[in-house]
Amino acid sequence: MKLLFVHGWSVTHTDTYGGMPEALRRLARGRDLELRIADVFLGRYVSFQDEVRMGDLERAFERAVRDALGAPAGEPIPRFSCITHSTGGPLVRSWMDRYYGAKALVDCPLEHLIMLAPANHGSPLAQLGKATIGRIKACFEGIEPGVQILDWLEMGSAGQRELNERFLDYDLVKSHAAGGRHFPVVLTGETIDRSLYDFVNSYTGETGSDGVVRTAGANLDMHWLTLEQTDEPVKVRGCRDATTLVVAKRGLRRAPPTPFRIIPDASHSGAKIGILKSVKPENAAEKDVVTQIFDVLAIRDGDGYEAYRKSCDAANAVLQKPGERSFQIVFRVLDDQGAPVADFDLILLGGPAYDPNALPKGFFRDRQRNRNSPNTIVYYLNHDRFTSVVEGRFGLRVLARPDCGFAWYAPAEFRSDALTIDKVVDPNVTTYIDIVLKRRVDREAVRFDPESGGRRKFSKEKPSGASVP
Repeated sequence: MKLLFVHGWSVTHTDTYGGMPEALRRLARGRDLELRIADVFLGRYVSFQDEVRMGDLERAFERAVRDALGAPAGEPIPRFSCITHSTGGPLVRSWMDRYYGAKALVDCPLEHLIMLAPANHGSPLAQLGKATIGRIKACFEGIEPGVQILDWLEMGSAGQRELNERFLDYDLVKSHAAGGRHFPVVLTGETIDRSLYDFVNSYTGETGSDGVVRTAGANLDMHWLTLEQTDEPVKVRGCRDATTLVVAKRGLRRAPPTPFRIIPDASHSGAKIGILKSVKPENAAEKDVVTQIFDVLAIRDGDGYEAYRKSCDAANAVLQKPGERSFQIVFRVLDDQGAPVADFDLILLGGPAYDPNALPKGFFRDRQRNRNSPNTIVYYLNHDRFTSVVEGRFGLRVLARPDCGFAWYAPAEFRSDALTIDKVVDPNVTTYIDIVLKRRVDREAVRFDPESGGRRKFSKEKPSGASVP
């Protein structure tokens, strides 16, 4: 078995892998796995230089894998498995999507993709900026952050969105039935190592997080929903000309079911309880993360993969106490012309009357707007409290600007009705919701006057309030 390790962002030394490689080799001898020292490769990639982008690393990763496994260009890469940490997960997924993707999934040589605390939906810490994160380097075990990778890691980034939306088309069941052997798995903790806690930045001690990545930010079992504004009026107190938002024809989309397991007493980083670096040859046999890695490496087909996924769900249900489970929603607002709408207020609604005051107390945890894409905002919420809303009814109201003039947006409101909240969100999951507003253009924005009427100044022309089709 060829096993490749891929570290996280801003790492500058392969010591970051701790004793995990050696521990796996030793314990593999007593299992039905051949894992020789010659078959283990410790990856190193440059993420700490500002000029490096994720796309650059995808291309370099392809060459590096071929060199390590002896596969010249044009020849198939031998089968291998991969253990990643943090940003290493999205990097390997990005490489795989670029060179194989949904259409060539069955041909992918990557068998077991074991992602430890992957930042699949980014990290709230990424927005703190290069200088600040440099000061709390203990959380990332890095020295000099690279700006473009940091931008990718910021929650709601365009790079995350593109990669994750393409993952919706991955038909793992069909691939396994056809002989494909790609088995992605997410293992993450939600314990805070207080020795790494930064009292200035509360994100390092967030509920439902390992100190860097939220469970919902790691999990690949995401949901996608698109809402489109119509011309149907809706009564909204204090808003004129409001119209409804409805679910787009393609409806609610879900990612292929992927095993997701929460590892007890595991934080993101550190030699004490870090999910990767705390593993040593002398304690590996007692580490749950090591047990899970071996269980995943033993998966050989779709049935085994599905059985392992169900075991993860059962284990999570025992580990997580109801009342504190979290989820997040990535809202993106754009108009029907494809342009981003960056200036808006988004108000969550609840109950049969769709009233913001009817939302359960204590449901809100955090809100963060993406700096590079200000039309994207991420809400982090308490799942168990939010989903207790009366009758499961939820909604949202969007007040976008400009809201008057020769081009404007009318207020928009979505009311879930039959699409109750339990169908849209799950604990430890990220839901992407695109909101498409109608761009209204006043009929007076363009006019033609008969030449016979003479010429006139129109700098003080006023909108009519009536829009063109």
